[in-house]
Amino acid sequence: MVSGVDFNSKNYLSHGKLVCLPPRMGSSMLSYHSRADFLKLNSLTSLSSFQHRNGKLKLQSKPIAPSRKLHQPCALVIRCDHPQNADLPRYYSKKEKKPFPVPIVELRRAARERFKKSRGQPKKPVPPPKNGLIVKSLVPLAYDVFNERITLINNLKKLLKVVKVHACRYCNEIHVGPIGHPFKSCRGHRASIRKGLHEWTYATVEDVFVPVDSYHLYDRLGKRIRHDERFSIPRLPAVVELCIQAGVDVPEFPTKRRRKPIIRIGKSEFVDADESELPDPVPEPPLKPILTEIPDTEIVAPRDEEETIQLAEETLEAWEQMRRGAKKLMRMYPVRVCGYCPEVHVGPSGHKAQNCGAHKHQQRNGQHGWQSAVLDDLIPPRYVWHVPDVNGPPLQRELRSFYGQAPAVVEICVQAGADVPDQYKPTMRLDIGIPTSLREAEMVV
Repeated sequence: MVSGVDFNSKNYLSHGKLVCLPPRMGSSMLSYHSRADFLKLNSLTSLSSFQHRNGKLKLQSKPIAPSRKLHQPCALVIRCDHPQNADLPRYYSKKEKKPFPVPIVELRRAARERFKKSRGQPKKPVPPPKNGLIVKSLVPLAYDVFNERITLINNLKKLLKVVKVHACRYCNEIHVGPIGHPFKSCRGHRASIRKGLHEWTYATVEDVFVPVDSYHLYDRLGKRIRHDERFSIPRLPAVVELCIQAGVDVPEFPTKRRRKPIIRIGKSEFVDADESELPDPVPEPPLKPILTEIPDTEIVAPRDEEETIQLAEETLEAWEQMRRGAKKLMRMYPVRVCGYCPEVHVGPSGHKAQNCGAHKHQQRNGQHGWQSAVLDDLIPPRYVWHVPDVNGPPLQRELRSFYGQAPAVVEICVQAGADVPDQYKPTMRLDIGIPTSLREAEMVV
């Protein structure tokens, strides 16, 4: 029996779902009399903010002594897919090493479990791409990611004609809005003289969509790049290199395509299989046409508001498709990142170039501390402050804690007229009332 709660009302919960499920236990009862008593159960007084991502709370009814009057069993389940508010992305100091995506303890535990399961079992053939072949099912996805990146760059060049984006002259911070924000967060040259204030100038596409370059590998399983080869090997965007290794053929960057799996003769040694009996490879056209970037001189701004909104929606869709596809490719094709600097390497192991200039690089002789990369290392989101009303008053320094943040690409598309995606609403803090004055802000508890 559940009493005291109006299940048809939307005032008792926000951003959540309430489902009654029959439990496996016998006759049971869960009763409460008021909304305040309901929120006191299991410390639920903070459920209105939903500060935990993907929160899920389940109240299991307790069995009681059998009575003459039977009550219908009920289990209360509260789900929240998108929290109301979420913490802003953490800022890592340059003197601090990046955390591992998976802790070392968990990696060692998983390795021991794999060793125990494989003991006494016949060795299984190595699947692609570890055997030198490409994953054919991911080739169309690689072409999609490659084209979505080109579409994103071309659309951003057009949106920058109608949406103002400012970049600081001395640091790497940018701001999307009519005027730059007044926050004292500059860490650039002689920032102490300017008391942390930014000196704004016009931004470019490279300021919004941060280019992350990596070395191009002709043979993905070949020898590691030495320090003396760092200038003789071309560099290209890391996303493009990931797509090339996944099956995209770019004439400017040739790569080795094996047609037979490699033959392992040791833990780190192998030889290529004999492909002489195979027919000569016939050059095939690409599965999908490859797009090209539009020169800056040929960029045309949207003509009206309707075209601007359509362009913003297309740009936001390209951003999401590129990140989603790159994340799937990273599960099969390993990507490494330095734990001390932003250097990224697409391949099984990092290169040997001693060009790390991060904190205390002298102790490491300039060598990188390679570890597994995450999606934000390959495609940095570049968070900026969210402007609640573009036509309203500018951001105020005293109300900084009330403003949210969003990736620069998302903020540009939102100000151009696109709808806000659900996954970015928690950090943008769209449902927070912003005080109109400092006196009103001091009254907020």
